[in-house]
Amino acid sequence: MRVMFPVAVALTAAAFAQDVVQLAPDRVKVVFENDRVRVLHFNEPGHSKLPMHSHPAYVAVGFTTDDFKYTFPEGKTSNDRPKAGEVAYSKAITHASENLSDSESEAVMVELKEPGGGATAAKTTLDPVKLDPKHYKVVINNDQVRVLRAKYGPHEKSVMHEHPASVAVFMTDGHSKFTLPDGTSQDRTLKAHDAMWADAGKHLPENVGDKSFEVIVIELKK
Repeated sequence: MRVMFPVAVALTAAAFAQDVVQLAPDRVKVVFENDRVRVLHFNEPGHSKLPMHSHPAYVAVGFTTDDFKYTFPEGKTSNDRPKAGEVAYSKAITHASENLSDSESEAVMVELKEPGGGATAAKTTLDPVKLDPKHYKVVINNDQVRVLRAKYGPHEKSVMHEHPASVAVFMTDGHSKFTLPDGTSQDRTLKAHDAMWADAGKHLPENVGDKSFEVIVIELKK
């Protein structure tokens, strides 16, 4: 007699490992991807569902107040009701999800890729949290990432500081100028709910707009 159970288990495990982008390309878009991260943008209509899928460790930035039910492979469930603007970290996970709200849910997810064997811990000396605590606050800090929330009032300016390689997720529209150590500057118009990759480096940001500006900075530790 052939033993079929191991085959069934393998098929089930494979199903659980499905990529959410392939499952729902109309609702989950890849913003960008490199060797360090994959950044996804979610737009999930009210009462929509995503079937069982897997993520590596990730940081999620929510733009809406949500009500979600999650179902896990073993059948257990949990509910999550994050508020707009909240940031959360999760270890690698497999789940199905359901938007229990009547309203659309919108979020950016930064999936973290495993660094190569030669990866070393990121080192910085000009820490914005220490040098400019008025504008930079730590939201999450673990062995993979440090997540900062930066808020600038109209025409407010920081000091020269540095970040390791990072992803910036913009909570509001903004018009910023970044002065570099060599004295040159970059002028950027930023859109709410966009995300951008930045290599490790130093800069001095300034909000040159007439409105307050807020950004989540996800610093990679390796």
